[in-house]
Amino acid sequence: MTGPLRIGNASGFYGDRFDAVREMLTGGPLDVLTGDYLAELTMLILGRSRLKDPARGYATTFLRQLEEGLGLAHERGVKIVTNAGGLNPAGLADAVRELAHKVGVPVRVAHVEGDALPVPEGYLTANAYLGGAGIAACLTGGADVVVTGRVTDAALVTGPAAAHFGWGPDDHDALAGAVVAGHVLECGTQATGGNYAFFRGHDLRRPGFPVAEIHADGSSVVTKHDGTGGVVDVGTVTAQLLYETGGARYAGPDVTARLDTVRLVQEGPDRVRISGVRGEAPPATLKVGLNRLGGWRNEVVFVLTGLDIEAKARLVQDQFADALARSGRQPGDVRWELVRTDRTDAGTEETASALLRLVVRDQDPEAVGRAVSGAAVELALGSYPGFHVTAPPGKGAPYGVFEAAYVPASDVPHVAVLPDGRRVRQEPPVRTRPLRDVEEPPLPEPLPSGGPTRTAPLGRVAGARSGDKGGDANVGVWAVGDDAWRWLAHELTVERFRELLPESAGLTVVRHVLPNLRALNFVVHGLLGEGVAGRHRFDPQAKAVGEWLRSRYLAIPVALLEAVHAPEVNA
Repeated sequence: MTGPLRIGNASGFYGDRFDAVREMLTGGPLDVLTGDYLAELTMLILGRSRLKDPARGYATTFLRQLEEGLGLAHERGVKIVTNAGGLNPAGLADAVRELAHKVGVPVRVAHVEGDALPVPEGYLTANAYLGGAGIAACLTGGADVVVTGRVTDAALVTGPAAAHFGWGPDDHDALAGAVVAGHVLECGTQATGGNYAFFRGHDLRRPGFPVAEIHADGSSVVTKHDGTGGVVDVGTVTAQLLYETGGARYAGPDVTARLDTVRLVQEGPDRVRISGVRGEAPPATLKVGLNRLGGWRNEVVFVLTGLDIEAKARLVQDQFADALARSGRQPGDVRWELVRTDRTDAGTEETASALLRLVVRDQDPEAVGRAVSGAAVELALGSYPGFHVTAPPGKGAPYGVFEAAYVPASDVPHVAVLPDGRRVRQEPPVRTRPLRDVEEPPLPEPLPSGGPTRTAPLGRVAGARSGDKGGDANVGVWAVGDDAWRWLAHELTVERFRELLPESAGLTVVRHVLPNLRALNFVVHGLLGEGVAGRHRFDPQAKAVGEWLRSRYLAIPVALLEAVHAPEVNA
């Protein structure tokens, strides 16, 4: 195969833009269209859905998108590969066949299974993260639509690429290049300007979804359909590469990709070439995502307006504690947070108000239900002046906990179920390599000392993107320009990171250096408690931690502030 394989993605999460499937199929040439619907939280949602109806457990949105998309894909010869099967890939594959018969589109449907493991007592789901081999086998076996359960996000790209180019399990560099391309595509419009630190100066009202042109050696060009909104540049691709990763070795079931070897070049407008990616044999184990119900949770947000905000907050906390004590039901975990959104001499009531947030959690639903809502309601006429809440207190709801475990890959039955019904077992890679940290690369020469500095936000010379992995937060930071990198690499140490983000002060923070990307990646262990479903903090997925970091002030060399050409400065 001499030409590139054009793979587009139309979904970055369950709930993404519904008409993206049609947009991607009609907006330009494609060979494969992927859809990523799964996340740690999504598996919990699907697990609860399956409790109500064992025939479900998959992303029903995908089926509705196919009502039009199936015919469009067939007309254009585009293969569809999706992990929308969730906890029931066989069920979704059957539903796609029924839909194809209904709309009169002759497509061959296959699915991948084996990720579902025996669920330990007390858990809702247990799923191993499979690689792309099963997807490749389905496509080689003639499938037009491939449905999977829990595969790695990048597997939606490595599978089609391996099938197209004939890569084997030992083609580590090519597979690693496809993993990197897959990681860029997996979150949809985050690669085309969405959630981007330097968003000013670009039309991001409706960013297009990304496309990767994969070549036989694993290199790729990330782009988007002509005429769509957003932007693809080295910055948007860098931001996505840093998203929810850790160190230089990015391990997966197909290959361990070396992120410290990635090279990015702006090849043209909305075209970024990814090359030089090196790969290593994958670990002998697979990650397993476990979801369970952690208990029950309730939340009340009190609005405090005008003067004496802190005194009002103390009063309501004392009254609430007394009311709970008299009720005889004390939640095991009670957290208060005062958010000072108020302004002095404000021109509107809303801008004169602060928010006092109460979160309670317990194993007993009664302890967070009527006892809490009743304690909040009874204060209505006898508490601080101007008492009101943002919403009526509810009865509480269950919350989830995500945990990760690892099992030998040989213990997981990875099976491709072909369109003709044949079941083909996918054997794990023979060559494996234990995952080890890469030796810390040398830092660039620091900028000459002694020059004038100015106190300014870090975001004037650096971009950032952050996210979650279980209870840990990942914060990737990249410099705008070589001189900014020389300064950032020496200035933003773990100690300075903790100073700028005090919430991380008592936690383990690990810094990883990626010189090719002019980037630092910080992993903050435990910042998110039990993970997104536990809603431990105000920003449970750490989506805005990077922007918080960029907003913090520190002494920055004046020469950098005057010379930097960040997109927001040029806007």
